Amino acid sequence: MRIAMIGTGYVGLVSGVCFSDFGHEVVCVDKDAKKIERLRAGEVPIFEPGLEDLLAKNTASGRLSFTTDLVEAMEGAEAVFIAVGTPTRRGDGHADLTYVMAAAEEIAQTAKGYVVVVTKSTVPVGTNRKVRQTIHKANPDLEFDVASNPEFLREGAAIDDFMRPDRVVVGVQNPRAAEVMNEIYRPLFLRDFPVVVTDLESAELIKYAANAFLAAKITFINEIAALCERVGADVKEVAKGIGLDGRIGNKFLHAGPGFGGSCFPKDTKALARIGQEYAVPMQITETVIKVNDEIKRRMIDKLLDLCGGSFNGKTVAVFGVTFKPNTDDMRDAPSLTIIPALVGGGAKVKVVDPQGRHEGEALLPGVSWQDDPYKAARNADLVVILTEWNEFRGLDLKRIAKHMQTPHMADLRNIYSAHDAKKAGFAAYVAVGRPALLAD
Repeated sequence: MRIAMIGTGYVGLVSGVCFSDFGHEVVCVDKDAKKIERLRAGEVPIFEPGLEDLLAKNTASGRLSFTTDLVEAMEGAEAVFIAVGTPTRRGDGHADLTYVMAAAEEIAQTAKGYVVVVTKSTVPVGTNRKVRQTIHKANPDLEFDVASNPEFLREGAAIDDFMRPDRVVVGVQNPRAAEVMNEIYRPLFLRDFPVVVTDLESAELIKYAANAFLAAKITFINEIAALCERVGADVKEVAKGIGLDGRIGNKFLHAGPGFGGSCFPKDTKALARIGQEYAVPMQITETVIKVNDEIKRRMIDKLLDLCGGSFNGKTVAVFGVTFKPNTDDMRDAPSLTIIPALVGGGAKVKVVDPQGRHEGEALLPGVSWQDDPYKAARNADLVVILTEWNEFRGLDLKRIAKHMQTPHMADLRNIYSAHDAKKAGFAAYVAVGRPALLAD
């Protein structure tokens, strides 16, 4: 099957590459000529493990190509995916559908025969029907269907998520569109991965509901972590105890500095806005948004305590700035709240991140970028672990503590323990929801 993929951002590029690996002929189209040139040269503009190799493999096979010309991409295509950005709209928290509707207009002007227009972007309920109306108004004679096919890709594990999904969700209006979508996902269906075929509105809402639920789970354990600190409990033990309940499960029960990234912050705000529009307030989701912001600010208080109440004149080494490991994504990362507070308070901040510098240099002015955590920590007053990259999981804590000005650590990902820190020579150590080692 020939597929056109509009948009070569994170979702569009990963989806296009993976569809081509299924055996489909995929043409990815983007208006950014420089990006298309890089992709044609085999350069991947984002960091995602395994993506560069898979792109090279399928480009070499002839199944995957890139263009700036939508006419070329649509030629003979049986399905065209809209995978453009839907950023949070300023002022009201809703998803901005400007790029989605612009893509729909262009499809209407370009398509020559029957095609299924598939919305891969995360969009509010009712968007696919608006896409249909837009296309029909622009080209009343065009024979087409619309489908909703939300993505559930975790950054850092996107290839595996696409190839071995928990489920594929497809929203359609009629059997003909369902047949096309079933053919696209046939390789997964043959391997017994669930393909949920439903209506448009249900498919649209599934994506928001899933992300809001996971965000709530993260926020819940972070609130429990704060309580653990007051009562002397260990949030890791609490999470283990509740996670063994099959009704709860152990995933997304890792306490930390709050969620970030491209999905949870944007999608929770959008779901809250959808609830307001339909007069069904999403009170739990609204609270999750509020509490997550408070959690990030609470981390700053932890650091202040370790610095004696003031950041002024202190040297702080920060390990990790991306919102999670195995990605270069900085969107809504806790570092964007915490590091500016350090810099604004007068601290000298040295940052180490395996992939964060490319985006981080523009987003985190006033910091010094380092390649080596040991050099970054030398003569520092405080070390802060913000992202749980593998590179930070097996550090020689004794070596770090030995060369610090003041051996204090804020382990905001609970990688180590107070016992580890004390054994290594740290005078003070705090985690999230776990016993601390406090200086006398």
